[in-house]
Order: sequence, then structure tokens, then C-alpha cells
Amino acid sequence: MKEIKNVIICGLGAIGSIYATAISKNKNINLKILLDKERIKKYAKTPTIFNSKEYTFDYITADRNDFSADLILIATKNSGLNEAIQNIKNFVSQDTIIISLLNGIESEDKIAEVYGKEKVLYSYYIGHTSTRTGRSITHDGVYKTVFGCKDNTFLNDKVKCVKNFFDKTNINYEIPEDMDYARWWKFLVNVGYNQASAVLRASYGDFQNSQRTNDVAVNLMREAEKIAKAEGVKNTEKMVPDVLKTIEKMLPETKTSMLQDIEAKRQTEVDIFAGYVKRLGEKHGIQTPYNTLFYELIKAIDEKNSISL
Repeated sequence: MKEIKNVIICGLGAIGSIYATAISKNKNINLKILLDKERIKKYAKTPTIFNSKEYTFDYITADRNDFSADLILIATKNSGLNEAIQNIKNFVSQDTIIISLLNGIESEDKIAEVYGKEKVLYSYYIGHTSTRTGRSITHDGVYKTVFGCKDNTFLNDKVKCVKNFFDKTNINYEIPEDMDYARWWKFLVNVGYNQASAVLRASYGDFQNSQRTNDVAVNLMREAEKIAKAEGVKNTEKMVPDVLKTIEKMLPETKTSMLQDIEAKRQTEVDIFAGYVKRLGEKHGIQTPYNTLFYELIKAIDEKNSISL
């Protein structure tokens, strides 16, 4: 089984920084951060500050052809996925493993269309929300990387390889037996709480303390749960109760990433949440009134924010 030594991270935002700072502490790993030239200039002037410590990384541009990656972690926003897929082209070899940490359900399939299913593992990030102000990021270290094949009752060599790498770099992880259930469970979290928080301007404490506020998120999730069942996911009746247990443990003062995007007047990822629920609802003949409404509301907020910039 091959050992992971050469690593590329695409994206150095709130989530990418968690992985970059952890991996950079292992001097036996050759870590590169893939950015465009303008961002490299910007970050040279304003380096990443993670939990009050300044970090400088070895940056690489997409036109380089002298680096072959054993592992590529994609940690951009979904709006940057297509560009990231093209930008990693020169660094993908026969044995490269690609992991997407993006929200939503579709990113792995989009990567596999270009580089093949054999190179891609299913994955997502789950944990306490980072707080970002400019290039300064604060995170309490509570997170995990959930990854693997769709069925992990038997771990193949690629999953074992990444598991060993995460052990070596002290990156928290979980390998669930039913990855399909795990992916859709995370999707319900985003569909419910990211979107409800964006419209209601609600923190996790608001969801924990206000039944009506929390009911809005649950109604959004129930529609996504029906979609998951129609897509063949097993044990969907457990999803919402499992999500509620997780929300109870979130720090009350923290906010979802979507609410932080709206407050910073960044465009949201509503297309991969309510937009995806709407599209699959039409495919399966399932009514999705809550997600249809929230799609229009959040799209209106995005448009208003883009005009006011």
C-alpha cells in the first residue's frame, strides 16, 4: 500500500486552513496549496492566521507540471469546484486519490466524470463552525472528516491509505460502514440549518432555545429526507433524530457558514441545497414547498447583497 507524501490542498478558506495547518506540522509531508497568482500575491502580504498563529505555506499554480500528488483535498466553495477540477489536472497521476470536502451531494460525481471513479473517495467535513475575519480564522478543533467508499464494511487500499495519512497528521476522521447514509445525513444538516439560519439570522443557540425556529429547519430537512429515500438511501427515518442530537451539541454562540456568508455579503450555496432538493423533487414527483420557498428567499438575499457591494 502506497504511503501519502505529496499533498495538494485546493482552497485556503475556513475549512482548507484546518487541514493545511494540521498537515504542515508534519515535516515528512510535501504540502502544496493550489492557488492562482493573484491570491498568492495577496496571501504573501496577508498570511493566514489560524488560532492567532501566522502560517506561511508552499503555494503552487495550476500551470506547474513538476509535482505529482498522492492526495488532493478540494476545499473550495462549490462555486469554485469546476475551476478546481481543471486546475488539478497537471498533478493527477495514476495513483492519485482525490477527496472533496465540499458541501452537497454532487461534487464527487463531477470529479469522477473527469478523473474516474477509482480516484475519488466520498467525503465531507463536519464540526464546529470556524469564525473568519479577513485572513484570520478561529476554530476550536472540534471536527471530523467522514470519508470512504459507499460501502465500508471492508476497507479497500485507498481508504486504508488515507486513514494512515490522517493518523500520521492528527486529522480527525470517521469511516462509516454506510457512507451513503452519512453523506445524506450531512446534506440534511445543510438543507435544514444552513438555510433556516440564513433567512432567520439564527445562531445555533437560537435553534436550541426556540422550538418554532428549530421547526423551520426540521420542515426543510423532512423534504430532503423523502428525496434521500427515493434515491435508495437506507434507514432515512433515523436521519432527522440523528441531526437533532448533533445540533444540541453545537456551540450556542456560533453561526452556520451560510449565515456568515450572508453577513459578509458573499454569495451562498443555496443552489446545491434547496436547488438540489427542488430538482430531485421534480424527478421523483415529490413536493418540496419549504425548499422551494427558501430557494427564492435566499436567491433574493444573494441578489440584494451583490447589488449593494
